[in-house]
Amino acid sequence: MNLTRKMLVGAALTGLLLGGCTSKVTEKEQYSGYLSNYNNLQEVETPSGGTAMRWVSPSWNPNAYNTVAFNRLELYPAPKPNERVNQQTLNDIQNYMTSKAKATLGQKYQVVSSPSAAPAGSKTLVMRAAITGVSASNEGMKWYEVVPIAAVVGATQAATGHRDQDTELYIEAEFIDAKNNQTVAKVVRKVFGTQLSNESQKITAKDFKAAIDKLGSDFQAFIK
Repeated sequence: MNLTRKMLVGAALTGLLLGGCTSKVTEKEQYSGYLSNYNNLQEVETPSGGTAMRWVSPSWNPNAYNTVAFNRLELYPAPKPNERVNQQTLNDIQNYMTSKAKATLGQKYQVVSSPSAAPAGSKTLVMRAAITGVSASNEGMKWYEVVPIAAVVGATQAATGHRDQDTELYIEAEFIDAKNNQTVAKVVRKVFGTQLSNESQKITAKDFKAAIDKLGSDFQAFIK
C-alpha cells in the first residue's frame, strides 16, 4: 500500500471515528463556573426541539412571582475576541439576547434592574444569565477536535476540501428566589447557529439570530 493510499485510508477512518460526534448539549468540561453549582442537571428536550441541561426545583412556580430582577446577559468569563469572533459580534449577541429576554419577561412580570429596585412588597425572582462561549467547530467533530496525526488532517483536507463548520453559542442561567436566596431553576444550553463554509469565515451575530429567537420561545414556555 503506497503512502497516498495509506493517508486516504487514514482519513476515512478518522471520519468514521469523529463523524457524528458533535454533542447537542454543553459538555461538563465546558461548564464555565458561572452558576453557583451544576448539581442535578439533567438532559431535557425543549419545546422548540432543542436540548438543554436543566434542573428545576420541585417548588418552582412561575406564577408565585410578580417581579423579575434582571439587568442584562453577562459575558463570562471575560471575553477574548479574536479574528473570527470580534468584540462587536459579542456585543451584538449580548444586546440582542438581553432585549429578547427582557421582552419575554415583560409579558408576565415587572422587570427591574436589581432586587433593590423592586417595589416594596414585590415577590421577586432574580435572573442571572451569561453567554459563556461563542465558537465554530468542524461539522461532526467534538468541540476539542483531537486529531493527533497531522498527516491524517492533511489527507482529510486534500480528499474532502474545507469542512463546513457548526457555529455554537453557549448560555448558562439560573433563577433565584430573592426572599430566601435559593436557586429554583438553572440551565446550561448550547445552541447552533448557521453553518459556515470554512474555517476562515467570520462569525457574526446574524449567524445566531434564528437560534436566539428559538431560545426566546422556549423561555416563554418555561415561565408561562
